[in-house]
Amino acid sequence: MKPQTRHDTRQLVILTGLSGSGKSTVLHAFEDMGFYCVDNLPVELIPIFAELHAAGDGDFARAALLVDAREGMQLEKLPALLKHLKKDHPITLVFIEANEDALLRRYSETRRPHPLGKNFSVRESLAHERALMEPIRKLADVVIETTQFNVHELRNFVTERFKNPDKRPMLVSVVSFGYRYGVPSDADLVLDVRFLPNPHFVPRLRPLTGKDPKVRRYIRSFPQTGEFLRRIEGLLTYLIPHYIREGKSYLTIAFGCTGGKHRSVMLAESVKKSLEKHGFSAKVAHRDIDK
Repeated sequence: MKPQTRHDTRQLVILTGLSGSGKSTVLHAFEDMGFYCVDNLPVELIPIFAELHAAGDGDFARAALLVDAREGMQLEKLPALLKHLKKDHPITLVFIEANEDALLRRYSETRRPHPLGKNFSVRESLAHERALMEPIRKLADVVIETTQFNVHELRNFVTERFKNPDKRPMLVSVVSFGYRYGVPSDADLVLDVRFLPNPHFVPRLRPLTGKDPKVRRYIRSFPQTGEFLRRIEGLLTYLIPHYIREGKSYLTIAFGCTGGKHRSVMLAESVKKSLEKHGFSAKVAHRDIDK
């Protein structure tokens, strides 16, 4: 008798999603975790692979398949096929995506053609691909939005998520910005900190940033700063577990002041440290600090 049940030991993950969204990075993360990985498996072969997986032992008990737009119109068969296979096989469908601006930027940087784009622009190809993939996305057990991940963060997120199936990690990005330069378009929560006294009007502090101890001490010297940080810490430690339970993988919190150099920087740094103290994975970025 095997020491563990099939439910405990077997994992068959099907990866799919938008071109340029980071699917290869995710597949490599699965490979590093010891999964048997297959890239660009034809749709017609998925049922055969599922049967082999069900009968297999050892390393083959954990497998990940990548199926994407390179299959062309064959992808239209995938939703019905998955619905049928899921009746008898414990399959996890993972859909990987990013917003249009991020995908366009990645294609511009790599200069690679879109799989569907021989006769169309990248933007047109992406729109076609989204429409083609939407029925598949609706069936996904996990949706990973990679817009705000760099390569290392994406690999770490996937490793944590699938190494511990019961864990739902979320990376929190804390961003400072200046309203003078516009609100970040990808922010989930935006907090205006222009109500705090501005170090810009203190000549000795003006050339410094919110990272400097002198600026931090000045901003913290006002009672409203401490009260604001306490209230924000309470709000976020309440909200984040609920976001995680809803399956959100990435949360961007933006703090804005006038120029994005002093108050927002200091508060973003403080909130990032507070979140880490509570056990959340967080990073900080200062969009306008050098402007």
